[in-house]
Amino acid sequence: METTGRATEDDPLKNEEEGLETQAAPLATDLNKKAGKEGFGFSKLTHWRTAVFFLSLFLCLIVVFAFSFIIPCPVRPQYFVTWNRTFSEAATYDFLAVEHASTDKVMDVLFVLENAVGTNNKSCADAGLPSPCVVMVAVDGTDGETLWERPLYPRFNWAQCGMDKDKGRAWHCLVSHADNITAIDKYTGDVIWQQPKPPGQQSSLPVLSVPDLDGDKVVDVVLVASDSTQTQLVLLSGRTGVQIGSTVTIESMEATSHLLHLTKDGSYYILLQKDTGVYGVALRNIAAQAQTGVDTDLRTNANLEKNASSETGLIPIYESEAASVLRTKETDDSSDLLVVTGKGVALVSGEKLQLRWRVNTSSVLGQPSFGYFNKDEVLDVVVEEHIGNDTKKIIILDGMSGGVLWEVSLIAAANSPRPASVHTTNSFSVFMFWGLRPSESNSSVSTESLTTDRRAYMLHPLYSEVLLESPNVTDHIITFRATLMERGRHAAYLLLMGPKEEGAEGIVVLSKRKLKQDVPLCKILRIGSGGDSKTDEDIREGFNRLRFSD
Repeated sequence: METTGRATEDDPLKNEEEGLETQAAPLATDLNKKAGKEGFGFSKLTHWRTAVFFLSLFLCLIVVFAFSFIIPCPVRPQYFVTWNRTFSEAATYDFLAVEHASTDKVMDVLFVLENAVGTNNKSCADAGLPSPCVVMVAVDGTDGETLWERPLYPRFNWAQCGMDKDKGRAWHCLVSHADNITAIDKYTGDVIWQQPKPPGQQSSLPVLSVPDLDGDKVVDVVLVASDSTQTQLVLLSGRTGVQIGSTVTIESMEATSHLLHLTKDGSYYILLQKDTGVYGVALRNIAAQAQTGVDTDLRTNANLEKNASSETGLIPIYESEAASVLRTKETDDSSDLLVVTGKGVALVSGEKLQLRWRVNTSSVLGQPSFGYFNKDEVLDVVVEEHIGNDTKKIIILDGMSGGVLWEVSLIAAANSPRPASVHTTNSFSVFMFWGLRPSESNSSVSTESLTTDRRAYMLHPLYSEVLLESPNVTDHIITFRATLMERGRHAAYLLLMGPKEEGAEGIVVLSKRKLKQDVPLCKILRIGSGGDSKTDEDIREGFNRLRFSD
């Protein structure tokens, strides 16, 4: 019998299959060996990838723990929404500066008292000074506590801070008192230098901070003093207070105020106000007259110099009776200039010192202020116009054209500060102004109310048919500031109150209130036909949503 495992001629395919199996056996062995080697290499690569992954994870955890525990998170300053400081048997003056005098992010407040005992219970006698003496005080913007105080020889004339906006600074505030000018460090209260006033400068106006003239890398100072026949200008070193060169005299010029202006081509001009208008004189020319060689880096503007008087060297900027000049932006020496006369206001270009627009009014009360009413990114002008019968009109003029954007009439209550504004992140400002809004049932106001009643009003440009009226302030207001205390979240207004006569002894109160804190306390007044389209809750919520910007 034939076995089934043996090939015969009747089954030829079986022989072929056996041949293939015989050939495939060595090939399978080779493939298995090769696969074993490749599998071993892949296994080693996987281990390396796992090690790199865990190492990266470990480094990430180290970074997270470092920022969480080792490196402390910044602590936001905790501030009081309102605080008051009261000083008995003290005198104060129209000076209030908002500066950084501590290391936190909240602005602080500097002001001046005249008192026998300072805020830290240290008497003037302890400092070797007569009593009462002048005390410059810096208080913390968060809680009103004293940061430092500096007693000075009486009597107080003027003070000015913000003198360190250029780099290379060595001092921060200047105080004119008795016969001295003292530079004070605003962070510590230390005296940087103290110099006697130059001869003939006893009644000088607040100073101008000018570029470094003597090459010591510190901004310098110009003192301006006038009498009925002349104006004197004195250059002082910002580092030491020593006079640079000689006194420069402009004959037949009685300046009542002054301003430093920078043209677009980099030329500095001192603008002097007199009874016939506003005039300019190049800082280069003043420096050259004071001392040869100190004007090297300064320049003049050829277009302006063509109009200079051959006798006095003064350049007419705006000629009008009883004119004064303001800078539209306090932080920009080259910004546009607002010229104020008794009968109107005019805007002068900061580039060419040429007239942009002019608006006539019946009578301007005090100094205008600036803010953004519309969103064209051009500062608008807030003017108080006296219209008779103890009434004033608050007018907001378009900074671009001078056209009227908004207006309202108020009772011109006595002792009402000038208008103010605080900028927001939405490209407009919140405006504050003072007066008294007559009620609809009784439009007349008694004489007693005119002297005792005054209220602050807040205007939101998006709700222009509505005013928020704050509670009455009965104390006499020496000075008022609405300002940003901390960027984005802490706008407030400051009131320095005291006796009616400046420098008279009495009770002095320094008060800070957060703007939003007053919103729930304010009365909502509808002043236009569209004022009823929003509920009181909508209006208050609109104010509370504001974020403030510098």
